[in-house]
Amino acid sequence: MILYLHGFRSSPRSTKARLLEARLAVRGMADRYLCPQLPVSPRAASLLIDDLVSRSAARPLAIIGSSLGGYYATWIAEQVDCRVVLLNPAVHPELDLGRHLGTQTVYHSDETVEIEPGFLDELKALRAGAITRPERYLLVAATGDEVLDWNEMVARYPETNHRIVQGSDHGLSDFADYIDDVIDFATAEG
Repeated sequence: MILYLHGFRSSPRSTKARLLEARLAVRGMADRYLCPQLPVSPRAASLLIDDLVSRSAARPLAIIGSSLGGYYATWIAEQVDCRVVLLNPAVHPELDLGRHLGTQTVYHSDETVEIEPGFLDELKALRAGAITRPERYLLVAATGDEVLDWNEMVARYPETNHRIVQGSDHGLSDFADYIDDVIDFATAEG
C-alpha cells in the first residue's frame, strides 16, 4: 500500500494527490494507493492513520507525506519501519501552526476548519525522535518553499536520501517532473 498523507488545510483533491493517483494508475498500481481526508485534529488524524496502517499489515507499506503529512509520516514510519517519502515536510508544526489558530479555509474546497490551541499540544505528542533508519527515507525539499525552511528539513533528516529541488515552491508545482523517482523510491525493495 502507498499511503499519501496530505498537508495542513489540504485534501485528497490536492494537485500532488491527484497527480500521484493518476501516475500510479498508469503504472498499474492504482489498487495500492490510498489518500484519506485527514481530520484537522492531529490526535484524530493519528488515530485514522494508525488504523489504516494496522489494516495494511499484511502488505508492504510506503508512506508519502506532504508538509504536515510529512510530520505524520515520520511519526508512523518510526513505529512500523516502512519506506517514506517526505515532500517539503513540516519540522516544527507545533510552532508553525500557532500562527493559524481560528477559522481557516481548506484548499480545493469551500470548507472551513477550526484550528484550536489544543492541537499544538497534540502535535507535540506525535513528535518522532531521531531517525533510526535513514536509508528508508527520501526527503524532497524545495529551496523556494515560501512556507517552510528547507534548511530545517535537511537538518531534521540527516543522512537520509535527499533530493533538493532548486527553486520550486511549497506545493512543489513541478512535482510531475520527479513523480516517478518518488514512486520508484517508495516501492523499492528493502
